[in-house]
Amino acid sequence: MLLLGCLDLLLFGASPTVYGVLFLPVCVLTALWVRDGDVLTAPVVLPIAFAVGLLPVAEGGGGLPGRLVGLVTGLATQAGWLYSGTLVAGALVLVRRVRWIRHRREHG
Repeated sequence: MLLLGCLDLLLFGASPTVYGVLFLPVCVLTALWVRDGDVLTAPVVLPIAFAVGLLPVAEGGGGLPGRLVGLVTGLATQAGWLYSGTLVAGALVLVRRVRWIRHRREHG
């Protein structure tokens, strides 16, 4: 997400909407690619990745305090993307987890 945030900054001038749209496929891919044993960690890691990647996109004043204000503002204004991506990943993860448990029960 940090790389996507930097690309968004370079190519689209730090568009929060573009960053949010790019977050959704990352959520899907993360939920599908994580190992079966670690599948429940995906919805926990994704919001952290969103916040880290938002650093280059967040607009704030100079210095660390301005950057932090920009990050908090970005998290507040882009919460819809954050929640949507995390919800999609959570649903995929739950389906994968149920299938994994059923498979383990059937095959011992």
